[in-house]
Amino acid sequence: MEKKLFKAESKRLLEMMINSIYSQREIFLRELISNASDAIDKIYYKALTDDSLSFDQGNYFIKIEADKENRTIHMLDTGIGMTKEELETNLGIIAKSGSLAFKNENELKDEHEIIGQFGVGFYSAFMVADEVTVISKALGSDVAYKWKSSGADGYTIEPYEKENVGTEIILKIKENTEEDQYDEYLEEYRLQSIIKKYSDFIRYPIKMDVTERKLKEGSEDEYEEYTEEKIINSMIPIWKKNKSELTDKDYENFYTEKHYGFDKPLAHIHTSVDGAISYHAILYIPEKTPFDYYSKEYEKGLELYSNGVLIMSKCSDLLPDYFSFVKGMVDSQDLSLNISREILQHDRQLKRIANNINKKIKSELQNMLKNDREKYITFYESFGRQLKYGVYSDYGANKETLQDLLMFYSSKEKKLVTLEEYISRMPEEQKYIYYASGESNERIEKLPQTELVSEKGYEILYFTDEIDEFAIKMLMTYKEKEFKSVSSSDLGIDTKEDEQEAEVVEKENKELFEFMTNTLSDKVKVVRPSKRLRSHPVCFSSDGEVTIEMEKVLNSMPDNQNIQAEKVLEINTDHEVFQSLKDAFEKDKEKLTLYTHLLFNQALLIEGLPINDPVEFTNDICKVMV
Repeated sequence: MEKKLFKAESKRLLEMMINSIYSQREIFLRELISNASDAIDKIYYKALTDDSLSFDQGNYFIKIEADKENRTIHMLDTGIGMTKEELETNLGIIAKSGSLAFKNENELKDEHEIIGQFGVGFYSAFMVADEVTVISKALGSDVAYKWKSSGADGYTIEPYEKENVGTEIILKIKENTEEDQYDEYLEEYRLQSIIKKYSDFIRYPIKMDVTERKLKEGSEDEYEEYTEEKIINSMIPIWKKNKSELTDKDYENFYTEKHYGFDKPLAHIHTSVDGAISYHAILYIPEKTPFDYYSKEYEKGLELYSNGVLIMSKCSDLLPDYFSFVKGMVDSQDLSLNISREILQHDRQLKRIANNINKKIKSELQNMLKNDREKYITFYESFGRQLKYGVYSDYGANKETLQDLLMFYSSKEKKLVTLEEYISRMPEEQKYIYYASGESNERIEKLPQTELVSEKGYEILYFTDEIDEFAIKMLMTYKEKEFKSVSSSDLGIDTKEDEQEAEVVEKENKELFEFMTNTLSDKVKVVRPSKRLRSHPVCFSSDGEVTIEMEKVLNSMPDNQNIQAEKVLEINTDHEVFQSLKDAFEKDKEKLTLYTHLLFNQALLIEGLPINDPVEFTNDICKVMV
């Protein structure tokens, strides 16, 4: 029997196919099952145009068997089969796709879409097998043929006896090596898991003889094993079912079965689109944050299927980072796949699907915010920070998309509110959206800087996430209203009378404030009378873009650049402490220096900033007490 050479660049090309194209060996089973499914589809399409053929889907299946003793995997399909010429053409020429040729020769408009396009999937078998044998009998032929190859050295074809139309593939599995364990592909449970992972929604039954256990007859505790033929795959994907047939429980079960999370999803989106691009998608909004969500280890992305065959477990291009919490899948027959059917080429179809999905997710969140506030707050407490990161990232490119989804704790409402709700309650004379930053709502409540804004009856938004101020700086305005920190040097509240009165106080005590400023020259920009304080003696305000809270966040990062806010120490001139300062300025400059350092350190403590020299601070307190 003559051995024929592959019609391609011989050994090197086949080795490249086997070792470079596919990133995981288990892919071989997906590829062979997809080929088998295509073979059955071809009979279906033949039956559409040939009256002598009938297609009863119940007669068509794929069967897989593993033989540990002989180290073989046997796959059988009841598809169209191949003639000798087709075996030579489809298997003898690497990267020759019989399915692609069939698609080109037959205008396929039915939902039965042929999977194969490239003709290299078959050769993935050599990743796990030393020898591959194909026995095939074509529809309408009386003769079967056996194709056999041990790899790049070529193949043989000879006549063979086979009763039924279809194809059988026998893989002789490689022996284990120090680096690789090939035995796993002979394990029943492993084959089942690969089928469920990649080929669960192939439309034809994939059968296996499964080992089960049962109680021995007449025994209460002794079991015996038996073998039963079972269908491993689900066949009909949930996303192709009519929405009216499905319940919330069906969607929750799918969420659990696909291991999208251990929680119960807050909402699901089931969408089907036909048109310039056709796809089905089921998306989920989770309830709880995955343990690794805010870490580098977290991997975003949706499962991506092509005609029911999983081609990517995590397609990150389908989700923007700010919606990276979304789980689910997309199935489309319009995707441009590369040769391995694993890596997606970046094309317009994918971008259009991603854009549509993005709009769907935003719409679902807006509906949840409007119609089920409690559920949205549950979501926001888990993933609100990610939306704020989305506002900040990419230089604010996505702020228009996300701004209406943001919520912050309100000083008036004592709960989370939207920016739209804040704006709707603003008094006519209020110029800015006021906010205060701190570690917790409780600490912000006590901040001295909030006194004047609260006295005016203005609502304050509380920022407790480290990203909050950075996001708002990027947002800049909301509906033409600027954001203003209560620690800002200019609150935009003072009347002309207030300003004139402050100028008088500052002028009368100019030398005192200059002395204090010089005392703290390396620590603050200036010391000045406060227009915002009411009951508290001292606080910080800040000039410039970097606030004190931003300083804390930036300096807590690994690449600490020691960034400093321009701090202004404000003194309440209506507080008893100010009289002590004036007395010390007149009688005891050393005591004034002591008081100045104490007030500075008090302001640091109020802001949650570390005191530079705690020992000196405690000594200063003792000096006052003595």
